[in-house]
Amino acid sequence: MSRESSEAYKHRLVAIGDSIAQGFKNGGIYRTDLSFPAMIARSMGGETRFDIPSFSAQAGIPINLEILIRGLGEQFGDDISRHQYPAVAWHLYKTLRRIKAYWESERNHLSRKRGTPYHNQAVWGFAANDVWLMTEQICRHYLKENKPDYSVFSVLPDHAMYITGRLVLNPGFKPDLQNCSQIENVKRLHRDGGVENLIVSVGHNNIVGALSALSIKYSEPGFMERPHYDRNYTVYRPEHFEEEMRTLYKKISEIGIPNVFVPTYPYLTIPPATRGVNIPNRKHEGGYFDYYTRFWIWDEDFNPDKHPHLTKKQAIELDMVTDQYNQTVRDLAEEFGFHVVPVHKYVHAVARRRLGIQSVRPYPDRFVTALKKHPMTRHLVTKDGRALLSTDFLRIDEKSGKLKKGGIFSLDGLHPSTIGYGLIANIYKMHMEKAGVQFENEFDWDWIIREEGLISNPPPLLSELRLLLRFLSMGRRERITIFGQNILQQLLELFTRRDRP
Repeated sequence: MSRESSEAYKHRLVAIGDSIAQGFKNGGIYRTDLSFPAMIARSMGGETRFDIPSFSAQAGIPINLEILIRGLGEQFGDDISRHQYPAVAWHLYKTLRRIKAYWESERNHLSRKRGTPYHNQAVWGFAANDVWLMTEQICRHYLKENKPDYSVFSVLPDHAMYITGRLVLNPGFKPDLQNCSQIENVKRLHRDGGVENLIVSVGHNNIVGALSALSIKYSEPGFMERPHYDRNYTVYRPEHFEEEMRTLYKKISEIGIPNVFVPTYPYLTIPPATRGVNIPNRKHEGGYFDYYTRFWIWDEDFNPDKHPHLTKKQAIELDMVTDQYNQTVRDLAEEFGFHVVPVHKYVHAVARRRLGIQSVRPYPDRFVTALKKHPMTRHLVTKDGRALLSTDFLRIDEKSGKLKKGGIFSLDGLHPSTIGYGLIANIYKMHMEKAGVQFENEFDWDWIIREEGLISNPPPLLSELRLLLRFLSMGRRERITIFGQNILQQLLELFTRRDRP
């Protein structure tokens, strides 16, 4: 699309979808300016406006593991000894209760005095049909009918997704806009001067529940009309996914936006939210582990009779479902004239222990150059110019304080780091340029690397990852007088859970 034709549209970029488009990382929504659509808008340059909601209060919602870990370091130093456990636990408990109380108080569900929809309409936790089903009124009603739990066994905001939904879908809490969904808000923007490019990054939550729950429960008839809180399945059957996405694509095509971009989905066995474990003395074959369990359970501690897990057969089954999802996306995109962004290819190319020929280069040259320039990342580039980042859970070298493993995913194990989002944004940019979308600026990779504090300025406590994860995921005997349910488990349940009736 030429510059002249793009200037005919008031809104150059709009995004709908879930946590990936919203910029969720480290357990919460915080820096929405670091979401991949915001990075794309920044690269468009000129007078491109990309309005985003703010969730900076209390360092985000529902939790920010990076800020939590930095706070522990400031309070207790660069390592935590066993005798400090009671004091550390009390500090964490007070911090988490403060965050929980803030977000669950109605007086802090602040109206943003805004009548125009944000350009980024994404809300974490939404599945595809939530794009047209969920509204601010539904979120508000759910919060009214389901009061938060303030027992010692609940340390995270119970209904954080619904609080987030209110502040995205109808930030001004205007009565005449209370029934606007993401789709309706896109229509409002299109009527207000036109939308040139729409990113539809949704569908991840149609299957990711199996990963966070470590359980496969397929969708049932009637799934299309069931709101978020009335679902108890973790995976949409491929035929249900096709029906839901066809409905969504039809609704979008009727708006009349010139360029619509839809992603493919990486395999669930790639994110480090699960740890692959093999049976002892058994050779690892086929790109799959014998079991997939929680990332805080070390190999030698894992017991399949004790710990939740997926089997190799289940992991292969989920990857096959993902393949069917991706074929559906490609088929429907061709039918409706949308542009496919093959995110899965690039994620697979950086994934550890994946078989097959690498068909794409996952790291752009300018990104590798930026890595070499920064003193905390130059060791991540080999002499022949290969970047050494990986999809492993982030590890920091105890002696140097620099990244040792990982870098693509954030501390929650499910969502990208800022660098990961930058790489996703670059994939979209390449395919948007192929579609004729104009960009004025190259990505500022120096800025992206600086803004990823886990790599450019990692908290020293991350060098003792095993001790830290063990503490955050205390077993019941250890936690009974401290937290109740552990922090990491509660965080995963916020993604997994189809809410209690």
